[in-house]
Amino acid sequence: MELELDRTQLNGYTALLDTTIFQEETLEMIVPDACPDILRVVDTGGKVLLRGREAMDGRAEVSGTIRASVLYVPDGENGIRHLDVVIPFTCAAEGSGIGPGCTVVACARFRRADTRAVNPRKVLVRAEAAVDLTVFSPIRENICCQVLEAEANHVEQLTEKQEVCITACVQEKPFTISEEITFSAGKPAAEELLRSRVALVCGESKLIGNKLIFKGNANVTVLYRGEDNGIYTAGGELPFSQIMEISGVGEGADCALSLALTSCDCQLSPVGDGRIVSLNLDVLSQAVVRESRTLEVLADAYSTREPLTAQWDTYPMEVCLDAGVRSQNAREAWDTGTHVRDVTDCCLSVSQVTRSREGDRLILTAQVEVMVLYLGEDGGCYSAQRQISVPCSLEEPESCRCFSRCEPAGDVYATPAGGGLELRFVLDFHYWIMAGRQVTAVSALEPGQAAEEAGEQPSLVLRMLDRGERLWDVAKRYGTTIADIISANELADESAAVGKLLLIPRKR
Repeated sequence: MELELDRTQLNGYTALLDTTIFQEETLEMIVPDACPDILRVVDTGGKVLLRGREAMDGRAEVSGTIRASVLYVPDGENGIRHLDVVIPFTCAAEGSGIGPGCTVVACARFRRADTRAVNPRKVLVRAEAAVDLTVFSPIRENICCQVLEAEANHVEQLTEKQEVCITACVQEKPFTISEEITFSAGKPAAEELLRSRVALVCGESKLIGNKLIFKGNANVTVLYRGEDNGIYTAGGELPFSQIMEISGVGEGADCALSLALTSCDCQLSPVGDGRIVSLNLDVLSQAVVRESRTLEVLADAYSTREPLTAQWDTYPMEVCLDAGVRSQNAREAWDTGTHVRDVTDCCLSVSQVTRSREGDRLILTAQVEVMVLYLGEDGGCYSAQRQISVPCSLEEPESCRCFSRCEPAGDVYATPAGGGLELRFVLDFHYWIMAGRQVTAVSALEPGQAAEEAGEQPSLVLRMLDRGERLWDVAKRYGTTIADIISANELADESAAVGKLLLIPRKR
């Protein structure tokens, strides 16, 4: 007897690697002839631009550029000047199963930097980037869900519903933001742009049909030297709205969207008398779409007419235990060792999120780098950097796997206090808690050999269900059906068979 099985095709992705890489680069640079000599280095800030991602045998590689801006006090001149430093980098992580067919999702952030003046015309810049890297491998499984023409072939089948969570789609889309920022009339016009930073924030995303609609802002902050040689900041929110094509998911799916800056051009506009900045940003949006699904699988089958031999396969799956966003408020007193008269600029970068356990609690800890540019008691410009740890506690079982990311929610506030500063900021922890699940299903049914039974077998059997035994197990053992057992014992349903002496009619 040839039996045909109906199969459900399951397409998705599995994460082979999820890590953060720190890449440090060093560069010596000669001060351009057009710039004045260096008297004192004040601070080094910057941004990281993502350039390329590639999966190869056993490893994933990410390349990009660190664009650093060195602020310094010039020798013999007033105000602050800057040097633009461009440092290319390439970093990699190894992982089992990674190959050319994998998809790499990456986001790169500026972590920290410092600059040493070798002499008035030469600097040594050391800068570090943090790269979040996740590598996905495609999976394609054909899982048996039922026996075709089961009734005609006298086949009884047991199907089970399994709740699983599938990473159904990993998709990306590049887009461009072109906009202008106009300085407030209450601030001096800009004589020179010193540096800029961009925070990409996704505010809302929604799946409608096969389209992912997402909105957000590029929050831009510009540090500039005014006409009076003072240091000022200006900024603006550049809104964006995009549509990304997504396939193979329903509207109830959950989307984790990451945004990476790939190009940034920020210049003073030739019009506007030093009060307009033109911006052109290239952004790569990367969407990881997870969807909870109910799979119906063929758990077992037998024939009441002739013996069958079943084969089973086991499929590794996952289920989503929890997903959401936790906000954590942070407040920190910072002793800078010098009197702070006024704060000029303050920025924050999340370098990485580590995971640890305390019993049944999962602790996510964000390592945060904070940089403050301030005016000292003597009116000079100075900077200070500090690393702060911010924990977030979740109640999750030990065997789970956690995917997380952390980003600032709003601005960071730094105010002079006592002998230093007081910092206040909020972090949003986005998390997905996944647990492994093994799904077992019949993969083949073939004609079998009848078991030899000693002596004459009774046509009727009286027995009770053993502990943990199902009515299915009894029906299969004696070559009958659940329906026949229920009918012979006048039961309302299967649950009524527990604890009763059952009459088991035999078909063969």
